[in-house]
Amino acid sequence: MSSNAPSEPGTVMAGEMAEQPAVLRRILDEGAPAIREVAERIAAKNPRFVLLTARGTSDNAALYAKYLLEIQLGKPCGLTSMSTTTAYGAQPDLTDCLVITISQSGGSPDLVASTEAAREAGAITLAVTNNADSPLAQVSEFHIDVLAGPEKALPATKTYTAELLALYLFVDGLRSGSRAEAAKALPELAEAVLARKSEVKALAARYRFAERMVLTSRGYGYPTAKEAALKLMETSYIPALSYSGADLLHGPLAMVDNISPVIAVVADGKGGEALQPVLERLRDRGADLVVIGRQEEVDRASAGFALPTDGLPEELQPIVQILPLQMLAYEVTMARGQDPDAPRSLAKVTKTR
Repeated sequence: MSSNAPSEPGTVMAGEMAEQPAVLRRILDEGAPAIREVAERIAAKNPRFVLLTARGTSDNAALYAKYLLEIQLGKPCGLTSMSTTTAYGAQPDLTDCLVITISQSGGSPDLVASTEAAREAGAITLAVTNNADSPLAQVSEFHIDVLAGPEKALPATKTYTAELLALYLFVDGLRSGSRAEAAKALPELAEAVLARKSEVKALAARYRFAERMVLTSRGYGYPTAKEAALKLMETSYIPALSYSGADLLHGPLAMVDNISPVIAVVADGKGGEALQPVLERLRDRGADLVVIGRQEEVDRASAGFALPTDGLPEELQPIVQILPLQMLAYEVTMARGQDPDAPRSLAKVTKTR
């Protein structure tokens, strides 16, 4: 076959999902020292609070970082609205503020412009990208390369988990004394999850004809629910709604019935405990409840995927949680006769302003 011949549908996304254990190892072995150096230099500046800027998949990584920074370090954090500066020309005082901009490509004009504006407003600026030569990296004071390698499939997979691990190591580096030893288990855990394709295919059969899906979680698992919903929408085109479990109870629960599937990401930790009342309400409503998480929760649901997270701190579990959900989006899309490598109307670098 000619090297220029088009690949079979789904081969690019499948290949990049399979690379994730190697990417995680690369970050731990090669990227960790540089990440820690950046963290120590920023810690020396003693930022009072943190703003996180991102779009799409990287926005879900930013939300994960928000949980890390607030829970692990007690730093007040916010997710920015870039249009306040790029469209409205607002000029906030960002003295002593750390602004972290996360982007796979580092090429979107609004990310670059808002980062430039933040730096001019006195912020400490950090870019977290998969492209050290990107415009975003160039305008930022500090940069972290997530070392995921070229990502060719339109749905981001390996860059997302790479961003999560890089952000975890960065936050760990902001405090004295590393607690990141547990992260060394991630590559093997990722390999174990990715090897269970047959289980995910069985789950995908439930959703081939789904008209709508709901995803929910709490705490560190909430960004996972949001990212999984995004993956399902951009690959299979199924409307997928993601909610914090607390928000789900504040109204959206009314739309849940025994037809529309609900996927709950149940962490082994405080987030999973906080989700228990939500799971009970979903079971009471007769929901088609699928659980991604602890075996005992999977056993009480309609179906699920048990995660090997024994001994893995809750804050690291999102890196494992998203893997079966990436595979689920892939398998549902393939079952519907679509190509997950090339979702309609999407471009790899989205240029918004």
